[in-house]
Amino acid sequence: MNYTNPILKGFNPDPSIVRVGKDYYLVTSSFEYFPGIPIYHSTDLVNWKQIGNCIENPNDLPFDKAKASGGIWAPTIRYNDGRFYVTATFDGYGNFIISSEDPQMGWTKPVKAQIGGIDPSIFFEKGRAYYTTNARGADGKEAITLVRIDVVTGELLGEVRQIWNGTGGGFLEAPHIYRVGRWYYLIAAEGGTNFGHMVTVARSREIWGPYEAYEDNPILSNRNDTTKRIACAGHGDLVEDANGNWWMVHLGTRPTNNWLSHIGRETFLMPVIWADEWPMVGHNSKAQLSYEGPLWEEQRTIDKWKADFTHFEHEWLRLRRPVKENYILRDGRLVLKPTSTKLSSETGSPTFMAMRHFDMECKVMTKVRFDTFKDNDEAGMVLYLSDKFYYSFCKKRKDGKDYIMVQKHADDFKQLVCKREIGAGAVKLVIEASKDEYRFYYSVGEEELRYAGSAATRFLSCELAGKCFTGTLMGLYAQCDEQTKAEAMFYGFIMERRQI
Repeated sequence: MNYTNPILKGFNPDPSIVRVGKDYYLVTSSFEYFPGIPIYHSTDLVNWKQIGNCIENPNDLPFDKAKASGGIWAPTIRYNDGRFYVTATFDGYGNFIISSEDPQMGWTKPVKAQIGGIDPSIFFEKGRAYYTTNARGADGKEAITLVRIDVVTGELLGEVRQIWNGTGGGFLEAPHIYRVGRWYYLIAAEGGTNFGHMVTVARSREIWGPYEAYEDNPILSNRNDTTKRIACAGHGDLVEDANGNWWMVHLGTRPTNNWLSHIGRETFLMPVIWADEWPMVGHNSKAQLSYEGPLWEEQRTIDKWKADFTHFEHEWLRLRRPVKENYILRDGRLVLKPTSTKLSSETGSPTFMAMRHFDMECKVMTKVRFDTFKDNDEAGMVLYLSDKFYYSFCKKRKDGKDYIMVQKHADDFKQLVCKREIGAGAVKLVIEASKDEYRFYYSVGEEELRYAGSAATRFLSCELAGKCFTGTLMGLYAQCDEQTKAEAMFYGFIMERRQI
């Protein structure tokens, strides 16, 4: 049956998957955003629904210290003896473990795993739990390390051993161990999470090694793919479906014509076959946008997402440790209180809530009533990559007058794309997105939509933003220089795919 990648669109990097019976659960990285670690559920591998987030208490981890592209990295999800386990890294804090009997009903508080490195994973066998990261040894060389662990306390139960040094591709990370037949398999990522990214594999008769590398590594990489359709493929995790077929979920990007990827690293799915007791991904070790696999359900397309402002859906993201009092649900509408912590602030939490970019070609709409009090009171929509790179589309007070503004923030460069004076009344804001540009439209009261300008998507790409591991979000915000009684009331928020 044919299906289309990515299976999770928008900023959903570092996927990890587990099957329990006929149910599949998948987690991805969330970085500086709260709540942390989205968890998705599927019964067919291609149709997914977010059922919650693994970290829902902002006090459980030091979110207030999360920098851009910091926070939570590379979770792994596993299941053992009636419980789900998730482990991940919080940048600057270390590795942690949480668990749950039911992912929809909440998770335990994090316990710290007493080992360094990043991208941790857990392997269960015969009542024992093994923990693996890319912690380096005393010699400083890249290595995958393994140790027994108590998953309840995070205490290490033996010697930390180096079990594999990779193939020499550099940036050795994202290890996972599996037992298939008579072999232990170790897969890892190498080459860095950019254009040289890849998945490599080794195997051993014993869990502690020695591990021999597959002679035809990597088993997945799009590093030499000249089609420019998928880049950066890597960081994979294997799963056997209920019918005995094997699959790999992995991250990848869909670059624009100039090899930039503004919506971030997404989650892809590729079938795996076994040849000479080695896993082989696809027919040429490359991720594909369209592929044929042994699926049992048709893939459904989600054409529209509409917010329900009677509650906060799982999909909403905020920055760092949010100030709860600045987000109010009132009579089916969302009220945001402006704060002097700005979108450009490197610390603190601005009044901001956003969604992962719906798709490459999409449209996002809202309607807001915002009575300004002082200069630089502003509220509206934002296309946000980081505190240094974003577009704001807002109603803003300047010199005692109200304007519609489109503002570009690209590191230390700021540009006013549009500034038009407006009168009183609710404002409708519409952003149309394509691969290469965003187009902005607005209306006040019952007026017809007016064109406000356009801006290039490339300025919101991680390739131009330096050290950046996330992706562009689409959302709402309110900010000010000095807090007053001003409130921004949003009457709706809709994202939909554009037909091209």
